[in-house]
Amino acid sequence: MNNMPKVKVGIVAVSRDCFPESLSVNRRKALVEAYTKKYDAADIYECPVCIVESEIHMVQALEDIKKAGCNALCVYLGNFGPEISETLLAKHFDGPKMFIAAAEETQDNLVQGRGDAYCGMLNASYNLQLRNVKAYIPEYPVGDAEDCADMIHDFLPIARAVEGLNNLKIISFGPRPLNFLACNAPIKQLYNLGVEIEENSELDLFESFNKHEGDERIPAVVKEMEEELGEGNKKPEILSKLAQYELTLLDWVEAHKGYRKYVAIAGKCWPAFQTQFGFVPCYVNSRLTAKGIPVSCEVDIYGCLSEFIGTVVSDDIVTLLDINNSVPKDMYAESIEGKYNYTHKDTFMGFHCGNTASSKLSFCEMKYQMIMARSLPIEVTNGTLEGDIKPGDITFYRLQSTADNKLRAYIAHGEILPVATRSFGGIGVFAIPEMGRFYRHVLIEGGYPHHGAVAFGHHGKALFEVFKYIGVPVEEIGYNQPAGVRYPTENPWG
Repeated sequence: MNNMPKVKVGIVAVSRDCFPESLSVNRRKALVEAYTKKYDAADIYECPVCIVESEIHMVQALEDIKKAGCNALCVYLGNFGPEISETLLAKHFDGPKMFIAAAEETQDNLVQGRGDAYCGMLNASYNLQLRNVKAYIPEYPVGDAEDCADMIHDFLPIARAVEGLNNLKIISFGPRPLNFLACNAPIKQLYNLGVEIEENSELDLFESFNKHEGDERIPAVVKEMEEELGEGNKKPEILSKLAQYELTLLDWVEAHKGYRKYVAIAGKCWPAFQTQFGFVPCYVNSRLTAKGIPVSCEVDIYGCLSEFIGTVVSDDIVTLLDINNSVPKDMYAESIEGKYNYTHKDTFMGFHCGNTASSKLSFCEMKYQMIMARSLPIEVTNGTLEGDIKPGDITFYRLQSTADNKLRAYIAHGEILPVATRSFGGIGVFAIPEMGRFYRHVLIEGGYPHHGAVAFGHHGKALFEVFKYIGVPVEEIGYNQPAGVRYPTENPWG
């Protein structure tokens, strides 16, 4: 299934009727030309019907961009702009929207050629607030054609996330495992975000799995798994069951997504899963996530939601990891100190049993879940995909509902270091500037669970705007404060 939103931004230029309409017409044409020179022309649609000066024009423009298949809107102030009509356009457009404004081009044309959109943006923002309309406004929303083209391109991942959430269904199986209260959070905020959720018993899943026994498609999936694992195929005897489980989940998604376009899964993986299914689902979770259907383990619904947001923002595979263990001092001294500009407290290990996609691992092997095997027969714990995660830039982040039903989030840029972990599972040595303080004063202080989503690359700028757009209070978006900037709860004497 296609589980990734595509956005097409309708660019509608507006004009205040006491300013020359030609300013908005010519500036819109220049903007579109600048965008198509630098980026994909399929991203945008230039509304040619009219320059919006009145409420009637607003209706005409709205009908035109809908007909053109636009699911995102850019209101472009070519001059001062009509604050009522332009904000009504945003109000009645059902999808993510942004506002940007044209800069003045030259000192030689500041009489008839002056548009005053710098001023008009202030009125637009006030009217948006009056109408309770959410819209993305860039950090500096005024620019020439090339600047505004870049702003629209920056808007794309934000628009994809908002569009995705408005059409997302999360499918969960079973309650969170015992002693995992941290993964349990009120679902009311899902509905506030426009997300649907379907909660099922793991018994329903087990019944469906059994009905897939002998499915004629299993051999083809097994062959695909064998090709993916290569020499890492250390548990060939379990692949048939894993393929059966993968087909069970994919068929469930198709049968249960209903009117929703996109799906993510919060799955059960222990304690009874292994003994009843006869394996652990980690590898299958990694494969579905690689297909663009994020799967969280331990029925972590907000972890699954976070994964989906990161997938559409980064346009790439993500993973979900435990913020797991400290880096031993001897490993730090041998492999990190003096080679990378991080203190020991900036480092930690991110780990999960084996749910990270093979393409994000430096090497991989099919193994058994060592922790579970301490109290269970090894043969029912097969199914983990283990290996060190590839080094490179990452964004560690999470969107969460608190126990009292408030949205909060955190974002931190960092990297995975090219340091051998000498451990098990899907694991990496992470480094985030000022992680020790961030760990104490954001993660612990904020009551966040141990699961964090990982996007590969630095995507904090877009994630921050997504979280703002969907209603997370800015003061509830934590990030790793640089040295010298104190957290409110931080002891000033250290």
